[in-house]
Amino acid sequence: MIFHPHPYQQYCISQVIRKPAIGLFLDMGLGKTSITLSAINELKYGRFEVQRVLVIAPKKVAEATWQREAAKWDNLKHLRFSTVLGGVSSRIRALNTPADIYVINRENVVWLVDYYKNDWPFDMVVCDEFSSFKSHRAKRFKSLSAIRPHIKRIVGLTGTPSPNGLEDLWSQVYLLDRGVRLGRYYTHFREMYFEPGRRSRDVIYEYDPKDGAQDAVMSRIDDICISMKASDYLQLPKCIYDDVPVVLSPKAKKAYRELERTMILELPEGDIDVTSAAALSNKLQQLANGAIYDDDHEAHEIHDCKIEAFLELVEKLNGQHALVFYNFQHDRERLMAALKKTKLRCRIYKNADDEKAWNDGDVDILLAHPASTGYGLNLQQGGHHIIWFGLNWSLELYQQANKRLHRQGQENPVIVHHLICAGTRDEDLADALGKKDAIQAYVINSLKARIESVRGGSGNEK
Repeated sequence: MIFHPHPYQQYCISQVIRKPAIGLFLDMGLGKTSITLSAINELKYGRFEVQRVLVIAPKKVAEATWQREAAKWDNLKHLRFSTVLGGVSSRIRALNTPADIYVINRENVVWLVDYYKNDWPFDMVVCDEFSSFKSHRAKRFKSLSAIRPHIKRIVGLTGTPSPNGLEDLWSQVYLLDRGVRLGRYYTHFREMYFEPGRRSRDVIYEYDPKDGAQDAVMSRIDDICISMKASDYLQLPKCIYDDVPVVLSPKAKKAYRELERTMILELPEGDIDVTSAAALSNKLQQLANGAIYDDDHEAHEIHDCKIEAFLELVEKLNGQHALVFYNFQHDRERLMAALKKTKLRCRIYKNADDEKAWNDGDVDILLAHPASTGYGLNLQQGGHHIIWFGLNWSLELYQQANKRLHRQGQENPVIVHHLICAGTRDEDLADALGKKDAIQAYVINSLKARIESVRGGSGNEK
């Protein structure tokens, strides 16, 4: 099968070829991988401008996604891949194997830089899920920025460039332009575009964007960043969000308030005490879901209010399949125990066999952790209902997980159900994700490519 790019894809391919550093902030489902592979193919075999390409990706994506995408297209299947995973000896052997594209997981970036030092062999680097480099304090960012002068071409791919706010952009843009647009130092960037927000007398806990900061930042980077939303270019069915309120029983509410107020929960097996605000937040999330871990990581069930609401919701689906995301291991175990009492065909996602069974219609309820299904999985053929038994704080994981169903090939409106316990951290989580999504939407919308050739056919480029 020959890859025939859509107009927006052809525009992106031409920009990757033309610009030595570029960020493709493309929504999930727009074909970032095929776009980049097409550009690599032209740069290597059409123009002889690159020799060795490095792709840095999440582990599951590094294992097969890029290789599988190239093998799908006749005009790209000749590209040779070497997967740099496993132990040290396996990674070194893979690096010494002749190939066009070397794919490594992001956790091994520090090792790779230390291994080559100044003898860096890759003239082009592709960072898949570029937001993995959003922290300027992370070792992987520091290592890649140190070797950046040896990289002739760099491409950053992500659908969520600023999952936690505008400040996430600095490190990613720095890897593209080495500080030309947003400054060479994060502290200078922060001083210019942010002001102290929530703080105590001696400590500033967070910074808020100054008036006009978002417009100023976007105008600085729009020449090297292309942003597109799937809804603008693909005929996708609607994505509908459904908050399902869950009311705690008096006993469960009392336990929750006790832990929230005193940071100690009295249980027959012994007290559970919490030593920090972050730990308290985590325990309250667990408790809202119905169980809590003690210091020995043993789960104690406190209530089944959310389990009951979950079973009622599944019953309302009347046999329609559902992809269920859980947060904690005790959530998974309690959900499976409850589902075993039904006649539903249930599985926990572990590997490609579970993916195939789901898409073949052989699974009614597929339990999955969002971190294990966030990238590279196509589950749209198995159903169109998603149930979040427990949310988490990561907007990136939330959006990526939902896109497992809401993507090309989905024939029905995708309905995302959130089980929200009233008066608990569930409400705070939903509110936080909503605020982060508003910031994310601004970044995406303000960076939308001004491509008249895509919409009007004028052929003008930005």
